[in-house]
Amino acid sequence: MHTLCARGTMKPEINAAVGFLSRFLRVKGHVNDRQVQTFSQSLQDILSEQYKHHWFPDRPCKGSGYRCIRINHKMDPLVGQAGQRIGLTIQQLYLLLPSELTLWVDPFEVSYRIGEDGSICVLYESQPMPAVMPGTAVASSPSGSGGSGSPMVDSHISCKEELMVLGRASPSKAYNMMTVSS
Repeated sequence: MHTLCARGTMKPEINAAVGFLSRFLRVKGHVNDRQVQTFSQSLQDILSEQYKHHWFPDRPCKGSGYRCIRINHKMDPLVGQAGQRIGLTIQQLYLLLPSELTLWVDPFEVSYRIGEDGSICVLYESQPMPAVMPGTAVASSPSGSGGSGSPMVDSHISCKEELMVLGRASPSKAYNMMTVSS
């Protein structure tokens, strides 16, 4: 995997996304374990290569659209490529995967939505580690200021939170969600 920043690699996020998609293939029962394993490894490699210049742990929303995996009336080309490596056609993938799926693979968070108006669910989440320059110490309060000493707060808002704050065009619909456990 590509390590592009001392504070973040793509590996856990890509593993979460690939594991989520691979479970659909396994649950439907038409794909054997070896094929699922090959699909998973292929998709991990494809996503790592695709995202290596579009991974910004300091600005997780930057490049989010590029890293979005989308299945609707058109199969996501990266998922289609991994499926073809195990002999699945695009039509077979449509039968195995949700017909309407959005999967966001961002630094520190992977989330999905099934259906255009479905709820956004988080698959993976981690906290960014604070940036500390080598040879420097982090002070809890400014010296001689008599301040409260409150730690620095990360103002990071995820791309999905931004979507939820802005609202949606139509009311939410109820969908059965697949739960993911490791």
